[in-house]
Amino acid sequence: MQDRQPISPQAVYFARHALLPSGMCKNVRIELSDDGSFSSVTPQASPDGATELPGVVLPGMVNLHSHAFQRAMAGLTERGGPLTDSFWTWREVMYHFLRSLGPDDVEAIAAQLYVELLRGGFTGVVEFHYLHRDPQGELYENPAELGLRISHAAEQTGIGLTLLASLYQQGGFGAEPLSPGQRRFYLSDDQFGQVITTLMAHRRPLDRIGIAPHSLRAVTPQALEQATQIIESIDPRAPIHLHISEQPAEVAACLSWSQKTPIDWLLDHVAVDGRYCLIHATHATEAEISRLARHAVTIGLCPSTEANLGDGIFAAAALISGGGRIGIGTDSHVGTSALDELRLLEYSQRLRHGRRNVLAKQEGVSTGESLWLAAAGGGAQASAQPTGVLAAGSRADLVVLSDDRPALYGRHGSQILDAAMFGPDRDAVSDVMVQGRWVVRSRRHFAEESIAARFRSTVERLAARGP
Repeated sequence: MQDRQPISPQAVYFARHALLPSGMCKNVRIELSDDGSFSSVTPQASPDGATELPGVVLPGMVNLHSHAFQRAMAGLTERGGPLTDSFWTWREVMYHFLRSLGPDDVEAIAAQLYVELLRGGFTGVVEFHYLHRDPQGELYENPAELGLRISHAAEQTGIGLTLLASLYQQGGFGAEPLSPGQRRFYLSDDQFGQVITTLMAHRRPLDRIGIAPHSLRAVTPQALEQATQIIESIDPRAPIHLHISEQPAEVAACLSWSQKTPIDWLLDHVAVDGRYCLIHATHATEAEISRLARHAVTIGLCPSTEANLGDGIFAAAALISGGGRIGIGTDSHVGTSALDELRLLEYSQRLRHGRRNVLAKQEGVSTGESLWLAAAGGGAQASAQPTGVLAAGSRADLVVLSDDRPALYGRHGSQILDAAMFGPDRDAVSDVMVQGRWVVRSRRHFAEESIAARFRSTVERLAARGP
């Protein structure tokens, strides 16, 4: 971390345009405290004595759903398959890929991913971590070994981290046994508690620890309750995430098991609140979306992965219009850009509804502005991190969209954000700050060369092992 600049106790910046909670504002003075938070954010201010930031300044964005190891799989599943090619066939390739992945590999892949996420405009990540055992299915000497490797990768790159220990104990509803490909995911209740305790003891001040019961098909109701009790005894405000209603086959299996859909079963049996983030919920019904909107839960959408897997299109417009909350993640990391995920989210709604600017907050308001604020707020809640807003007291996370790119020439304020999100340029993010420290400057991460070299060595070694 020697390349990183220390926090300046009196660091002051000036933005001609910055996205505040009230919307895009002009001439914003941003002052930092020595603890890495914003001490003041003042619009219509003077630039005197401040360092000017070009283009538009945005609040930090948390990527609320990541399986880091899958970054090294990108491109390995893109071959014509049977007519039934889907998430379930993709999953078998993923299991195969995991057979030889070791701790050093997990750390190298995660570090490369986190550099790419930072350069893509994310200032934090929620790692949904379900890879616990070695390739033979045995526990490491330290059962939290691979989770700690994720934490090390985050520290090397400077990204904010919420690390969720996942519980995965069965292969399907009704206590179906785990398949051989799932043996690396298993933890008993006691082992799960040990992993949580270890991760808590080793976390950075920047980190949060939470839990991720993988899905209703992967845990029993009793295990779900036990996992919740474990984390509540340590941190009552810790985040709780789970996959839900991603696939029609999952919904059908849940109906067969319980006579309820996964979302209805969860809302009927669990006191879901703002700690919860439900990932995908792609096949939520109209009635379920109405129920979800009445809770403080965040819905985690991963547009590039959901498109890659052919999952379907979530009814985001209905959720938002009903007062529901969303955030974005990159899941399997076939994409790593915050702007791209939001563009895909909006475009999916346009295709669904046959009209434009579906997720704009109201008539005349920038669609890019509406999307960024909604997702930044949802990501902050889902990660339990004090970010997602340019305001005094929040963590000093910000993203700069420089107007030095041809696609952004002649644009101002929200036009820069809209052009960056919906225009042809894929490199609009110029600078990224996390907790008052610059981790990306002039489109370069401070440690990208050494991290990329280690990643290259890792994936080439994995490729040489063959299928």
